[in-house]
Amino acid sequence: MTISPIENGIVLDHITAGKAMELYKALGLDELNCLVAVINNAYSLKSPSGRKDIIKIDAQIDLNLDIIGYIDPGITVNIIKNGVNTKLPKIEPPEKIEGIIKCKNPRCITSVEREIPHVFKLTDKKNMVYRCIYCESKSK
Repeated sequence: MTISPIENGIVLDHITAGKAMELYKALGLDELNCLVAVINNAYSLKSPSGRKDIIKIDAQIDLNLDIIGYIDPGITVNIIKNGVNTKLPKIEPPEKIEGIIKCKNPRCITSVEREIPHVFKLTDKKNMVYRCIYCESKSK
């Protein structure tokens, strides 16, 4: 299988194997009007499992780094302009996320008051635990 190099675009590399489609949907890549390649289970010498996913976007777009940090903080983001690769600093899990996930607690104020934004804060970085700021329910 051959996927041509990108002259101007973005490559999301070192995605945990099996998470590329979740990231694809969360970032809204299905709504783009450009080429997007999703590579699942590529061989990787760096990955502990020996596998990784990759997403190649053949356009310059604004990425929501909070979504990337929430779904898979180990991702490498490469911005390619005129064939020159610039690697962004390591993506960290965001301290607070808003509008990415919804609180599942039926008693939470966000279930009753529809205008209130769903906001979660990182309470355990090691285990990637996010809790609703209103009711303290865990996100996952």
